[in-house]
Formats: sequence, structure tokens, C-alpha cells
Amino acid sequence: MGCTAQQPYKRTLKLMGSRFDITVVANDSIKANIYIDTAVAEISRIENLISSWDNTSQTSQINRNAGIKPVKVDKELFDLIERAIGISKLTDGAFDISYASMDRIWKFDGSMAKMPSKEEITASVEKVGYQNIVLDKMNSTIFLKLEGMKIGFGAIGKGYAADMAKNLLISKGVPSGIINASGDMNTWGKQPNGNEWKVAITNPMDKNKVFALLPITNGAVVTSGNYEKYVNFNGKRYTHIIDPRTGYPSTGIISVTVFAPKAELADALATSVFVMGKEAGLDRINQLPKIECIIIDDKGNITKSKNIEIDKL
Repeated sequence: MGCTAQQPYKRTLKLMGSRFDITVVANDSIKANIYIDTAVAEISRIENLISSWDNTSQTSQINRNAGIKPVKVDKELFDLIERAIGISKLTDGAFDISYASMDRIWKFDGSMAKMPSKEEITASVEKVGYQNIVLDKMNSTIFLKLEGMKIGFGAIGKGYAADMAKNLLISKGVPSGIINASGDMNTWGKQPNGNEWKVAITNPMDKNKVFALLPITNGAVVTSGNYEKYVNFNGKRYTHIIDPRTGYPSTGIISVTVFAPKAELADALATSVFVMGKEAGLDRINQLPKIECIIIDDKGNITKSKNIEIDKL
């Protein structure tokens, strides 16, 4: 029998404005390349559906018709928006796809000399509110009630695309792989040597130090936390993740890692925990089945949800 051993093949590319690393386990590079091409085509298809900068996309049509009329969309986009609203309800609005209507009054590039006024901050989120997204299931239409309102999939799109590409590859018989969308890891199967895929969690206080290696089985892990993007005012550190309900940046947390069966949910929850804060965020995560998280606060303290097992290094 001339059976070649299975091994991982990896390709790195730029999709959805982010770095994607796609790894598949296959018998040879020819098969592997066909699989990876399939995943890339699927991710690109989704990008075209949910992109808010492509004027021809259904998402752009929804935004253009805000306050004017409902827009008919594919069932896939309708369902994604419906799930997003479900996550908004679950997180008391800490996650909200209509965040795209926010006025960008906070600058994290060093150009801000002082905090925006209360009035400016309040005004910046006037058009935000998932309650104003009207879904009509019968007609498969989406209507944004307020003029100037917009939706965007920045906090959920990459996860959704990774989930869809993963499902497609599984259906084509790919036994195992990883789709890594800029740190959003989505895995299935095992490594060719029979071990679980592992993800390294680094401490943002010391980037070169990995403090844990966690096995992931057929699930997703997402770390949210851009430690480079923040501003300091009156001794308080404001990060670039903004609470869509108040217009104020989140404070207190510098990194959130969420484990979930699907990347789409992990993605959305990681952002939400940032916004909700440590206590409320942990409390919510602990109520959700099959979902765990690790939070690092700005003092470097590590807090984890109740069922998580960490192999300390």
C-alpha cells in the first residue's frame, strides 16, 4: 500500500481585511490546496455578503435605506442578523451590530488632547440600538428605523466566516484543521499525531510570556484585546472597545479570551465581556453552557470562568 501519511498544510492570506491562516490535514499538497481554495472561496463569498464598504453588498443596501424602506436580503444574512440581535439581548446590548452608526469621537492614535464632552459622547450613540433593527421574517427584509443608522459585522463577521468555512471543509471530508482569523482560532479534529490542537494564551503585560496552553476540541477560541490602542485621561486607561450603549470606552480589562463551540459566538462574547466588565461579564459567561473565558485586567490579574482547566506552563 502506497498510502502517504497525513500531515498539516498551511496557507496564510489576507481576507476580510485580516490575516487568515488556514491549516488542513491531508495526504498530499494537491488535495490540501484544493481544500484551502474551497475555504478561501467561501470566506470571500461571505465577505461580499456582509461587507459594509462594498456599495453593492446587501449590508450596504440595508444601510443606504435606513429610515427609508426595508431591504430584501438572502436568508443567510437575515439569519445572521437575527442571531446577532439574539446576542444583543443576551448581553443587555453590550454587543450591538448597529455600533456602526457610532460617531468616531475617540481617537486612539495619540491625537486626542482631552476627553470628549458628555454631550458629544451621548450624541455619538444616538443612532445605535439593536431595538431599531426591524426584522420581517415572512418577507425576509431588514429595516433600520433611524435615518443615518448603520449595521456592521466587525465583531462577528470573521467568526461567522470561519465557522462556515470549517463546516464546508468537514462536509468535504477534511478530517482536521484550523482556521485562524487574526487570533480567532476555529478547530476541528486532532493533529495527525493524535494530540489535540492547542492554543497559547499570552499575558498582554508581557507579550513574550505564554502563561497557558489550552487544548481545543472542535471549537473556537477568540482573544479580544488590543493593548496598543488606548488613551489615558486622569490616570484612567480607556481602551478602543466602546460601549455601544453609552459611547464610553471600556475600562478595567485588557484582554478577554472566550472558548465556545462556534467562532461567531466566541467573537461576539469576547467584545461583550470587555464592555460589560469583569463581574457582569463572568457572571453571564458562567450561565452559558459550553462557554468559558479568561479575563486579564489592567493590573495583570487573571480571572477565569468556573469550568475552565488551564495547563499552567
